[in-house]
Amino acid sequence: MRDRKGLAQITLVKKLLGKDAFKSARSISRESVVMVKGTVKAEPKAPRGFEILPSEVRVLNAAQVPLPLDPTEKVECELDTRLDARFMDIRRPCVLAAFEIESAVLESLRGFFRQIAVTEVFTPKIVAAATEGGTDLFPISYFEKEAFLNQSPQLYKQMLMGAGMDRVFEIGPIFRAEEHDTRRHLNEAISIDLEVSFADDKAVMEILEQAVAGAYRYVAETCRYQLEVLELDLKVPSLPFRRITYTEALDLAAEKAGAKMQWGDDLDTETERFLGQSIGEHYFLTDWPSSIKPYYTLPYEDHPEVCRGFDLMHPRMELASGAQRVHDYDQLVGRIKEKGLDPDGFEFYLKAFRYGMPPHAGWGLGLSRLVMTMLNLENIRDAVL
Repeated sequence: MRDRKGLAQITLVKKLLGKDAFKSARSISRESVVMVKGTVKAEPKAPRGFEILPSEVRVLNAAQVPLPLDPTEKVECELDTRLDARFMDIRRPCVLAAFEIESAVLESLRGFFRQIAVTEVFTPKIVAAATEGGTDLFPISYFEKEAFLNQSPQLYKQMLMGAGMDRVFEIGPIFRAEEHDTRRHLNEAISIDLEVSFADDKAVMEILEQAVAGAYRYVAETCRYQLEVLELDLKVPSLPFRRITYTEALDLAAEKAGAKMQWGDDLDTETERFLGQSIGEHYFLTDWPSSIKPYYTLPYEDHPEVCRGFDLMHPRMELASGAQRVHDYDQLVGRIKEKGLDPDGFEFYLKAFRYGMPPHAGWGLGLSRLVMTMLNLENIRDAVL
């Protein structure tokens, strides 16, 4: 018998159950919902060190035969088959364990944010325009008008800095209308976002690494059974994470791997893979070209071609992106124009910068990517219901 906490051995004894009940219990189809009443007895050979000798076995709901897949994991099946019968797939102990760990990660993050006095907020998910100037949005009909599913809470987080809510976080859905078929991309995902006033990029990087390492530590301490199911010896990453600039990353890739990228190019998958293999642990990529990062990313005053943007990287992939933001109205308008965008389309956002916007910084962290890399899952869909 199985529930979300594990397996229990049920040993049928004809004398305890009676002949008819014994025969009936032996014919119960796999994955049926049952209620068992009996005596718990220590049994070293049983899966959890005990067994139940039932005096009553009641079928609450019988499962049909055949099953769409084998939740005992004795018979492997393709990902498409698993996703088509996801309700059954989640019954597999290894899948269920991943989602219980994901819940623990969220519990850890919320607890950490409370410790550092951050306010939880919920920003709009239906917006009237492409809030960050991109075209990769899902259009929807909104009372005979066109609207979009929001790609990020970024602009709203910044506006809240001007509202006097100087530390906010949000855990909620984001939507990206990008066609892809990879193991690490999703069109709908859960993002963990933070924004802090009177902070620079270095300050929020410290918060981010503490949050991630704290989540690892919390899972290692509270999810021992789930980690045992996954046969995973979870290592808590050491702090601080290594910092490497974009320029240093390009030089390293060129020297060691013969990469032929030009300064100003976004890092390709091969370069990311090489850096991950070379560094072998979580690290920050900092000081990106201003041309690559969004308009709200603050350039350095003495080298405006370089900005205060950063990415948090796991050896396998990017986990988070953040920056110190532009907080000056005129500079922000100029940055929007530099990106070939019309400031008039951002009036709802720019208005907050006219009346005293404090310096601020923040980041967005992908929950599914964090769980995927933490648990060494092959596909990001294994971290999504």
